[in-house]
Amino acid sequence: MVPYRHIPNYTDANEAEILEYGTLTQKAMEVLKTIGGAHGFNIGMNQGEVAGAGIAAHLHQHIVPRWRNDANFFPIIAQTKALPKLLGDVRIEVEKAWRNLSL
Repeated sequence: MVPYRHIPNYTDANEAEILEYGTLTQKAMEVLKTIGGAHGFNIGMNQGEVAGAGIAAHLHQHIVPRWRNDANFFPIIAQTKALPKLLGDVRIEVEKAWRNLSL
């Protein structure tokens, strides 16, 4: 999620942008629960180059769905990755759910 206005930090966001961030975060979480049954989420913003921001001058947020007993450590322990769905199929599901969910 990225704001329309080019700002580097969350502290630079105005009240309307903060409200929009919160609303879109809620909607994204509901969509991911609906289509994928997510049990939890990692949500974060890397702000600044030293914090790992790929484009340090532009604020963005990550919303990562998580599931009980998910395969987070598979690559380390079993040298494998679990890919239950094709990314293109997930994108279509997210788009449909996003359009149909009103918050």
